[in-house]
Amino acid sequence: MGNAVTKILTAGMLVGILDGLFAVVLYVVVLKLSTPLRVFQGIAAAVLGRESFQGGLATAALGLVLHFTVAHAWAVVYFLALQSSAAVRRLVQAPARSVAAGMLFGALVWVVMDLVVLPLTRSRPTPVASSMFLNMLIGHMFVVGLPIALVLRPRNV
Repeated sequence: MGNAVTKILTAGMLVGILDGLFAVVLYVVVLKLSTPLRVFQGIAAAVLGRESFQGGLATAALGLVLHFTVAHAWAVVYFLALQSSAAVRRLVQAPARSVAAGMLFGALVWVVMDLVVLPLTRSRPTPVASSMFLNMLIGHMFVVGLPIALVLRPRNV
């Protein structure tokens, strides 16, 4: 069990870092719509609402904690899917299939977060018809699903 916990923590940390960098690069560097501080305050807005943007470093830190918590939660979801199904474990045993499953999982993560989770919070979801939805969907395939699948890929079935 210790090895499983280590893998889940590793996957969660890796996703937290990669997805955080993806968000900062996209919104700050490419689109020039935000600052790194406001990116993470925006995550805190899920709990605090618009007031999160008035909270300085404290609300950005809350956003960072929430971001890594969600990253670890998705790693746990993937791990539990592997644990509950021998068919899924066999499916992802081969590296190429693990990559495909991870990318599909990353897309699923974005869809669930945007269409189910965010509407339950004080944040605004991204409209499905917007180009940003597609950007986020593709990004999550690479920075969320793929790292989780590769870190948690079973070596022996």
